[in-house]
Amino acid sequence: MGGVFVKPITGVKGEIQVPGDKSISHRAALLGGMAFGETHVTNFLLGQDCLSTLGCLRELGVAWERQGTEVWLHGKGMDNWQEPANVLDAGNSGTTFRLMLGVLAGSPFSVTLTGDDSLRSRPMRRVTDPLKQMGARILGRREGNLAPITMQGGQLLGQSFQTEVASAQVKSALLLAGLRAKGETSVQEPTLSRDHTERMLRGFGVEVQSDNTIVKVKGGGKLTGQNVSVPGDISSAAFFLVLGSLVRQGEMILPEVGINPTRTGIIDVLQAMGADIEYLESSEICGEPRAALRVRPSQLRGIEISGDLIPRLIDEIPILALAASLAEGETVIRDAAELRIKETDRIKRVAEGLKALGATIEELPDGMRIKGRPELHGGEVSSFGDHRLAMTWAVAGMLSQEGVSVENMAAANVSFPNFLEIVEKVVL
Repeated sequence: MGGVFVKPITGVKGEIQVPGDKSISHRAALLGGMAFGETHVTNFLLGQDCLSTLGCLRELGVAWERQGTEVWLHGKGMDNWQEPANVLDAGNSGTTFRLMLGVLAGSPFSVTLTGDDSLRSRPMRRVTDPLKQMGARILGRREGNLAPITMQGGQLLGQSFQTEVASAQVKSALLLAGLRAKGETSVQEPTLSRDHTERMLRGFGVEVQSDNTIVKVKGGGKLTGQNVSVPGDISSAAFFLVLGSLVRQGEMILPEVGINPTRTGIIDVLQAMGADIEYLESSEICGEPRAALRVRPSQLRGIEISGDLIPRLIDEIPILALAASLAEGETVIRDAAELRIKETDRIKRVAEGLKALGATIEELPDGMRIKGRPELHGGEVSSFGDHRLAMTWAVAGMLSQEGVSVENMAAANVSFPNFLEIVEKVVL
Protein backbone atom coordinates (compact mmCIF):
# COMPACT_ATOMS: atom_id res chain seq x y z
CA MET A 1 0.00 0.00 0.00
CA GLY A 2 2.81 2.43 0.82
CA GLY A 3 2.40 5.64 2.79
CA VAL A 4 3.95 7.29 5.83
CA PHE A 5 5.37 4.78 8.30
CA VAL A 6 4.71 5.60 11.97
CA LYS A 7 6.97 3.66 14.32
CA PRO A 8 6.22 2.49 17.88
CA ILE A 9 7.23 4.67 20.83
CA THR A 10 7.65 3.95 24.55
CA GLY A 11 6.67 7.24 26.10
CA VAL A 12 5.97 10.96 25.81
CA LYS A 13 6.95 13.98 27.86
CA GLY A 14 6.40 17.66 27.32
CA GLU A 15 3.86 20.25 26.27
CA ILE A 16 1.86 20.43 23.05
CA GLN A 17 -0.18 23.41 21.93
CA VAL A 18 -2.92 21.95 19.77
CA PRO A 19 -4.22 24.07 16.86
CA GLY A 20 -7.19 26.40 17.21
CA ASP A 21 -10.65 24.90 17.42
CA LYS A 22 -12.00 24.11 13.96
CA SER A 23 -15.66 24.74 14.79
CA ILE A 24 -14.94 28.07 16.45
CA SER A 25 -12.54 29.19 13.71
CA HIS A 26 -15.22 28.58 11.05
CA ARG A 27 -17.79 30.56 13.00
CA ALA A 28 -15.43 33.42 13.88
CA ALA A 29 -14.63 33.93 10.20
CA LEU A 30 -18.24 33.62 9.07
CA LEU A 31 -19.72 35.91 11.73
CA GLY A 32 -16.88 38.37 11.24
CA GLY A 33 -17.75 38.49 7.55
CA MET A 34 -21.44 38.99 8.37
CA ALA A 35 -20.78 41.75 10.90
CA PHE A 36 -20.32 45.51 10.62
CA GLY A 37 -16.78 46.62 11.47
CA GLU A 38 -13.51 44.81 11.98
CA THR A 39 -13.19 41.38 13.56
CA HIS A 40 -9.76 40.25 14.77
CA VAL A 41 -9.37 36.49 15.25
CA THR A 42 -6.34 35.03 17.04
CA ASN A 43 -5.24 31.36 17.01
CA PHE A 44 -7.28 30.76 13.85
CA LEU A 45 -6.95 27.19 12.59
CA LEU A 46 -4.95 27.10 9.36
CA GLY A 47 -6.41 23.74 8.31
CA GLN A 48 -7.81 23.38 4.82
CA ASP A 49 -11.45 23.38 5.99
CA CYS A 50 -11.25 26.78 7.68
CA LEU A 51 -9.31 28.24 4.77
CA SER A 52 -12.23 27.15 2.57
CA THR A 53 -14.54 29.34 4.65
CA LEU A 54 -12.22 32.32 4.20
CA GLY A 55 -12.05 31.63 0.47
CA CYS A 56 -15.85 31.64 0.14
CA LEU A 57 -16.08 34.91 2.08
CA ARG A 58 -13.62 36.56 -0.29
CA GLU A 59 -15.72 35.48 -3.28
CA LEU A 60 -18.69 37.15 -1.57
CA GLY A 61 -16.82 40.44 -1.32
CA VAL A 62 -15.58 40.25 2.27
CA ALA A 63 -12.09 41.74 2.60
CA TRP A 64 -9.70 40.03 4.99
CA GLU A 65 -5.99 39.64 5.71
CA ARG A 66 -4.08 36.93 7.50
CA GLN A 67 -0.70 36.87 9.22
CA GLY A 68 0.12 33.46 10.63
CA THR A 69 -2.80 32.42 12.83
CA GLU A 70 -4.23 35.95 13.07
CA VAL A 71 -7.04 37.02 10.75
CA TRP A 72 -8.58 40.46 10.29
CA LEU A 73 -12.00 40.60 8.60
CA HIS A 74 -13.40 43.93 7.42
CA GLY A 75 -17.13 43.36 7.60
CA LYS A 76 -19.70 45.58 5.88
CA GLY A 77 -22.71 43.55 6.96
CA MET A 78 -24.12 40.50 5.19
CA ASP A 79 -26.70 42.65 3.36
CA ASN A 80 -23.76 44.18 1.49
CA TRP A 81 -22.29 40.90 0.28
CA GLN A 82 -21.92 40.73 -3.49
CA GLU A 83 -23.01 38.10 -5.96
CA PRO A 84 -19.93 35.93 -6.55
CA ALA A 85 -18.45 35.67 -10.02
CA ASN A 86 -17.45 32.06 -9.35
CA VAL A 87 -18.93 28.94 -7.82
CA LEU A 88 -18.17 28.83 -4.09
CA ASP A 89 -15.88 25.88 -3.34
CA ALA A 90 -16.16 24.47 0.19
CA GLY A 91 -13.49 21.84 -0.49
CA ASN A 92 -13.89 19.00 2.01
CA SER A 93 -15.65 21.16 4.60
CA GLY A 94 -19.19 20.17 5.49
CA THR A 95 -19.27 22.98 8.05
CA THR A 96 -18.44 25.59 5.42
CA PHE A 97 -21.06 24.20 3.06
CA ARG A 98 -23.94 23.80 5.50
CA LEU A 99 -23.43 27.09 7.35
CA MET A 100 -23.09 28.95 4.05
CA LEU A 101 -26.40 27.44 2.94
CA GLY A 102 -28.02 29.00 5.99
CA VAL A 103 -26.41 32.42 5.60
CA LEU A 104 -27.14 32.63 1.87
CA ALA A 105 -30.73 31.33 2.02
CA GLY A 106 -32.09 34.86 2.30
CA SER A 107 -29.59 36.61 0.03
CA PRO A 108 -30.86 38.79 -2.83
CA PHE A 109 -28.73 37.02 -5.46
CA SER A 110 -27.98 33.54 -6.80
CA VAL A 111 -24.98 31.53 -5.72
CA THR A 112 -23.82 27.97 -6.34
CA LEU A 113 -21.87 25.95 -3.76
CA THR A 114 -19.84 22.84 -4.42
CA GLY A 115 -16.99 20.84 -2.89
CA ASP A 116 -14.65 17.94 -3.45
CA ASP A 117 -15.71 14.39 -4.36
CA SER A 118 -16.34 13.49 -0.71
CA LEU A 119 -18.44 16.57 0.03
CA ARG A 120 -20.51 16.12 -3.13
CA SER A 121 -21.54 12.69 -1.87
CA ARG A 122 -22.69 13.86 1.59
CA PRO A 123 -26.41 14.44 2.23
CA MET A 124 -27.58 18.03 2.62
CA ARG A 125 -31.36 17.51 2.83
CA ARG A 126 -31.44 17.99 6.60
CA VAL A 127 -30.43 21.60 5.91
CA THR A 128 -32.00 22.29 2.52
CA ASP A 129 -35.48 20.95 3.36
CA PRO A 130 -36.06 23.21 6.39
CA LEU A 131 -34.55 26.16 4.50
CA LYS A 132 -37.08 25.54 1.74
CA GLN A 133 -39.82 25.60 4.41
CA MET A 134 -38.56 29.06 5.39
CA GLY A 135 -38.92 30.21 1.78
CA ALA A 136 -35.46 29.65 0.30
CA ARG A 137 -35.27 28.67 -3.37
CA ILE A 138 -32.81 25.81 -3.69
CA LEU A 139 -31.80 23.67 -6.66
CA GLY A 140 -29.48 20.70 -6.52
CA ARG A 141 -28.97 17.05 -7.34
CA ARG A 142 -31.57 14.68 -5.90
CA GLU A 143 -33.91 17.54 -5.04
CA GLY A 144 -31.30 19.57 -3.23
CA ASN A 145 -29.76 16.71 -1.28
CA LEU A 146 -26.38 16.64 -3.03
CA ALA A 147 -23.95 19.34 -4.16
CA PRO A 148 -23.53 21.29 -6.32
CA ILE A 149 -26.43 23.28 -4.88
CA THR A 150 -27.68 26.63 -6.16
CA MET A 151 -29.34 29.13 -3.80
CA GLN A 152 -31.58 31.66 -5.56
CA GLY A 153 -32.33 33.71 -2.50
CA GLY A 154 -35.78 34.45 -1.21
CA GLN A 155 -37.89 36.16 1.42
CA LEU A 156 -37.58 33.99 4.52
CA LEU A 157 -40.20 33.47 7.17
CA GLY A 158 -39.19 32.27 10.63
CA GLN A 159 -40.27 28.74 11.55
CA SER A 160 -40.13 26.34 14.48
CA PHE A 161 -38.13 23.20 13.79
CA GLN A 162 -37.75 19.96 15.72
CA THR A 163 -34.77 17.99 14.44
CA GLU A 164 -34.53 14.20 14.60
CA VAL A 165 -30.76 14.21 15.18
CA ALA A 166 -28.69 16.58 17.31
CA SER A 167 -26.48 18.37 14.76
CA ALA A 168 -24.65 21.63 15.38
CA GLN A 169 -24.31 22.20 11.64
CA VAL A 170 -28.05 21.89 11.00
CA LYS A 171 -28.93 24.01 14.03
CA SER A 172 -26.39 26.68 13.11
CA ALA A 173 -27.53 26.88 9.49
CA LEU A 174 -31.15 27.43 10.56
CA LEU A 175 -30.23 30.03 13.19
CA LEU A 176 -28.09 31.94 10.68
CA ALA A 177 -30.92 31.85 8.15
CA GLY A 178 -33.21 33.09 10.91
CA LEU A 179 -31.21 36.30 11.14
CA ARG A 180 -32.56 37.25 7.69
CA ALA A 181 -36.07 35.89 8.25
CA LYS A 182 -39.24 37.69 9.25
CA GLY A 183 -40.25 36.76 12.78
CA GLU A 184 -38.70 34.17 15.07
CA THR A 185 -36.85 30.98 14.19
CA SER A 186 -36.51 28.23 16.79
CA VAL A 187 -34.69 24.90 16.71
CA GLN A 188 -35.36 22.08 19.14
CA GLU A 189 -32.96 19.12 19.24
CA PRO A 190 -33.40 15.71 20.88
CA THR A 191 -30.21 16.42 22.87
CA LEU A 192 -28.00 19.50 23.00
CA SER A 193 -25.35 19.65 20.26
CA ARG A 194 -22.28 21.88 20.46
CA ASP A 195 -23.35 25.46 21.14
CA HIS A 196 -20.51 27.52 19.68
CA THR A 197 -22.83 29.37 17.29
CA GLU A 198 -25.19 30.52 20.04
CA ARG A 199 -22.31 31.68 22.23
CA MET A 200 -20.61 33.55 19.41
CA LEU A 201 -23.80 35.19 18.14
CA ARG A 202 -24.29 36.67 21.61
CA GLY A 203 -20.70 37.88 21.56
CA PHE A 204 -21.37 39.65 18.24
CA GLY A 205 -24.42 41.39 19.72
CA VAL A 206 -27.32 39.16 18.64
CA GLU A 207 -30.02 38.24 21.15
CA VAL A 208 -30.25 34.44 21.40
CA GLN A 209 -32.70 32.67 23.70
CA SER A 210 -31.75 29.20 24.94
CA ASP A 211 -33.81 26.84 27.06
CA ASN A 212 -32.16 23.43 27.37
CA THR A 213 -32.41 21.95 23.84
CA ILE A 214 -34.42 24.85 22.31
CA VAL A 215 -32.67 27.85 20.73
CA LYS A 216 -34.42 30.92 19.27
CA VAL A 217 -33.38 33.98 17.27
CA LYS A 218 -35.37 36.84 15.77
CA GLY A 219 -34.84 38.22 12.30
CA GLY A 220 -33.10 41.53 11.78
CA GLY A 221 -30.34 41.10 14.34
CA LYS A 222 -27.20 43.05 13.50
CA LEU A 223 -23.70 41.76 14.21
CA THR A 224 -20.85 44.02 15.32
CA GLY A 225 -17.21 43.08 14.74
CA GLN A 226 -15.36 41.63 17.72
CA ASN A 227 -12.02 40.35 18.95
CA VAL A 228 -12.15 36.55 19.07
CA SER A 229 -9.57 34.35 20.78
CA VAL A 230 -9.91 30.76 19.56
CA PRO A 231 -9.07 28.06 22.15
CA GLY A 232 -7.21 24.88 21.28
CA ASP A 233 -9.37 22.24 19.62
CA ILE A 234 -10.44 19.50 22.01
CA SER A 235 -11.01 17.20 19.02
CA SER A 236 -7.32 17.60 18.15
CA ALA A 237 -6.34 17.23 21.81
CA ALA A 238 -8.21 13.90 21.88
CA PHE A 239 -5.42 12.15 19.95
CA PHE A 240 -2.89 13.16 22.60
CA LEU A 241 -5.22 12.30 25.47
CA VAL A 242 -5.46 8.74 24.13
CA LEU A 243 -1.76 8.53 23.28
CA GLY A 244 -0.75 9.86 26.71
CA SER A 245 -3.10 7.41 28.43
CA LEU A 246 -1.79 4.33 26.63
CA VAL A 247 2.00 4.85 26.36
CA ARG A 248 4.20 3.16 28.95
CA GLN A 249 5.69 6.24 30.58
CA GLY A 250 5.78 10.02 30.79
CA GLU A 251 3.16 12.76 30.83
CA MET A 252 1.88 15.50 28.55
CA ILE A 253 0.38 18.91 29.18
CA LEU A 254 -1.98 20.47 26.63
CA PRO A 255 -2.46 24.19 27.41
CA GLU A 256 -5.41 26.39 26.46
CA VAL A 257 -7.72 23.61 25.27
CA GLY A 258 -11.40 24.49 24.84
CA ILE A 259 -13.55 22.72 27.43
CA ASN A 260 -17.01 23.79 26.30
CA PRO A 261 -19.31 21.30 28.09
CA THR A 262 -20.98 20.36 24.79
CA ARG A 263 -17.57 19.10 23.60
CA THR A 264 -16.00 17.41 26.65
CA GLY A 265 -17.60 14.00 26.19
CA ILE A 266 -14.16 12.68 25.18
CA ILE A 267 -12.73 13.59 28.58
CA ASP A 268 -15.74 12.21 30.48
CA VAL A 269 -15.53 8.89 28.63
CA LEU A 270 -11.75 8.50 28.96
CA GLN A 271 -11.97 9.26 32.68
CA ALA A 272 -14.78 6.70 33.01
CA MET A 273 -12.45 4.22 31.29
CA GLY A 274 -9.82 4.96 33.93
CA ALA A 275 -7.70 7.63 32.21
CA ASP A 276 -5.55 9.91 34.39
CA ILE A 277 -6.57 13.29 32.95
CA GLU A 278 -6.45 16.38 35.14
CA TYR A 279 -7.68 19.94 34.57
CA LEU A 280 -5.06 22.49 35.52
CA GLU A 281 -5.58 26.28 35.29
CA SER A 282 -8.84 27.26 33.63
CA SER A 283 -10.44 30.47 32.37
CA GLU A 284 -13.19 31.76 30.10
CA ILE A 285 -12.39 34.05 27.16
CA CYS A 286 -14.85 35.24 24.52
CA GLY A 287 -17.58 33.12 26.09
CA GLU A 288 -15.64 29.85 25.67
CA PRO A 289 -14.10 28.04 28.68
CA ARG A 290 -10.58 26.65 28.33
CA ALA A 291 -8.05 24.85 30.51
CA ALA A 292 -4.69 23.13 30.50
CA LEU A 293 -5.03 19.35 30.49
CA ARG A 294 -2.48 16.94 31.93
CA VAL A 295 -2.53 13.28 30.90
CA ARG A 296 -0.52 10.37 32.31
CA PRO A 297 -0.38 6.64 31.46
CA SER A 298 -3.12 4.45 32.92
CA GLN A 299 -4.91 1.15 32.42
CA LEU A 300 -8.13 1.70 30.51
CA ARG A 301 -11.21 -0.51 30.78
CA GLY A 302 -14.14 -1.00 28.45
CA ILE A 303 -17.46 0.81 28.93
CA GLU A 304 -20.69 1.49 26.99
CA ILE A 305 -20.88 4.78 25.06
CA SER A 306 -24.34 5.81 23.85
CA GLY A 307 -27.26 8.19 24.20
CA ASP A 308 -26.73 11.83 25.12
CA LEU A 309 -22.96 11.33 25.20
CA ILE A 310 -22.71 10.79 21.45
CA PRO A 311 -23.29 14.39 20.25
CA ARG A 312 -20.62 15.52 22.74
CA LEU A 313 -17.93 13.27 21.21
CA ILE A 314 -19.11 12.34 17.73
CA ASP A 315 -15.87 13.48 16.08
CA GLU A 316 -13.72 11.64 18.62
CA ILE A 317 -15.20 8.17 18.14
CA PRO A 318 -12.43 6.95 15.79
CA ILE A 319 -9.70 7.63 18.35
CA LEU A 320 -11.95 6.33 21.16
CA ALA A 321 -12.35 3.09 19.22
CA LEU A 322 -8.56 2.78 19.16
CA ALA A 323 -8.45 3.37 22.92
CA ALA A 324 -11.12 0.69 23.41
CA SER A 325 -9.12 -1.80 21.33
CA LEU A 326 -6.31 -1.55 23.92
CA ALA A 327 -8.52 -1.44 27.02
CA GLU A 328 -9.46 -4.29 29.35
CA GLY A 329 -12.83 -5.84 28.58
CA GLU A 330 -15.49 -4.85 26.07
CA THR A 331 -16.55 -1.43 24.80
CA VAL A 332 -19.85 -0.93 22.98
CA ILE A 333 -20.58 2.25 21.00
CA ARG A 334 -24.19 2.83 19.96
CA ASP A 335 -26.46 5.64 18.67
CA ALA A 336 -23.68 6.89 16.38
CA ALA A 337 -25.19 6.22 12.95
CA GLU A 338 -24.26 9.84 12.12
CA LEU A 339 -20.71 8.57 11.61
CA ARG A 340 -21.75 6.89 8.38
CA ILE A 341 -22.23 10.25 6.64
CA LYS A 342 -19.04 12.00 7.73
CA GLU A 343 -15.99 12.49 5.48
CA THR A 344 -16.10 8.71 5.13
CA ASP A 345 -18.34 6.00 6.57
CA ARG A 346 -16.35 6.14 9.79
CA ILE A 347 -18.01 3.09 11.34
CA LYS A 348 -17.02 0.94 8.39
CA ARG A 349 -13.54 2.40 7.93
CA VAL A 350 -12.64 2.32 11.63
CA ALA A 351 -13.76 -1.31 11.91
CA GLU A 352 -11.82 -2.32 8.79
CA GLY A 353 -8.69 -0.46 9.85
CA LEU A 354 -8.59 -1.74 13.41
CA LYS A 355 -9.13 -5.31 12.22
CA ALA A 356 -6.20 -4.90 9.84
CA LEU A 357 -4.02 -3.86 12.81
CA GLY A 358 -5.06 -6.86 14.92
CA ALA A 359 -8.02 -5.56 16.94
CA THR A 360 -11.16 -7.55 17.71
CA ILE A 361 -14.06 -5.40 16.55
CA GLU A 362 -17.59 -5.93 15.26
CA GLU A 363 -19.34 -3.34 13.12
CA LEU A 364 -22.88 -2.47 14.29
CA PRO A 365 -25.49 -0.50 12.30
CA ASP A 366 -25.08 2.50 14.62
CA GLY A 367 -21.67 1.87 16.16
CA MET A 368 -19.28 -0.93 17.05
CA ARG A 369 -18.45 -3.58 19.62
CA ILE A 370 -14.77 -3.82 20.58
CA LYS A 371 -13.03 -6.44 22.71
CA GLY A 372 -9.85 -5.00 24.12
CA ARG A 373 -6.51 -6.76 23.89
CA PRO A 374 -3.03 -6.01 25.30
CA GLU A 375 -1.52 -4.89 22.00
CA LEU A 376 -1.97 -4.28 18.29
CA HIS A 377 0.56 -5.80 15.91
CA GLY A 378 0.50 -2.99 13.32
CA GLY A 379 0.21 -3.13 9.55
CA GLU A 380 -1.02 -1.00 6.65
CA VAL A 381 -4.16 1.17 6.60
CA SER A 382 -5.59 4.09 4.63
CA SER A 383 -7.09 7.36 5.79
CA PHE A 384 -9.39 7.38 2.73
CA GLY A 385 -8.85 11.14 2.78
CA ASP A 386 -10.41 11.48 6.26
CA HIS A 387 -8.33 13.66 8.58
CA ARG A 388 -9.50 12.00 11.78
CA LEU A 389 -8.73 8.54 10.45
CA ALA A 390 -5.25 9.68 9.40
CA MET A 391 -4.42 10.83 12.93
CA THR A 392 -6.07 7.79 14.55
CA TRP A 393 -3.87 5.45 12.49
CA ALA A 394 -0.79 7.52 13.32
CA VAL A 395 -1.49 7.14 17.05
CA ALA A 396 -2.13 3.43 16.46
CA GLY A 397 1.33 3.18 14.91
CA MET A 398 2.93 4.73 18.00
CA LEU A 399 1.07 2.28 20.25
CA SER A 400 1.60 -0.84 18.11
CA GLN A 401 4.26 -3.53 18.21
CA GLU A 402 5.53 -3.16 14.66
CA GLY A 403 4.39 0.28 13.49
CA VAL A 404 1.74 1.33 10.98
CA SER A 405 2.00 2.54 7.39
CA VAL A 406 -0.67 5.21 6.82
CA GLU A 407 -1.72 5.91 3.25
CA ASN A 408 -2.66 9.58 2.67
CA MET A 409 -1.42 10.84 6.02
CA ALA A 410 -1.60 14.33 4.46
CA ALA A 411 -5.37 14.26 5.04
CA ALA A 412 -4.60 15.30 8.64
CA ASN A 413 -3.86 18.81 7.33
CA VAL A 414 -7.60 19.48 7.18
CA SER A 415 -7.65 20.06 10.96
CA PHE A 416 -4.09 19.55 12.25
CA PRO A 417 -1.29 20.73 9.95
CA ASN A 418 2.11 19.11 10.67
CA PHE A 419 0.59 16.60 13.08
CA LEU A 420 3.47 14.11 12.97
CA GLU A 421 6.15 16.80 13.30
CA ILE A 422 4.43 18.16 16.42
CA VAL A 423 4.12 14.69 17.98
CA GLU A 424 7.86 14.16 17.50
CA LYS A 425 8.54 17.02 19.92
CA VAL A 426 7.22 15.03 22.90
CA VAL A 427 8.35 11.49 22.01
CA LEU A 428 10.82 10.06 24.54
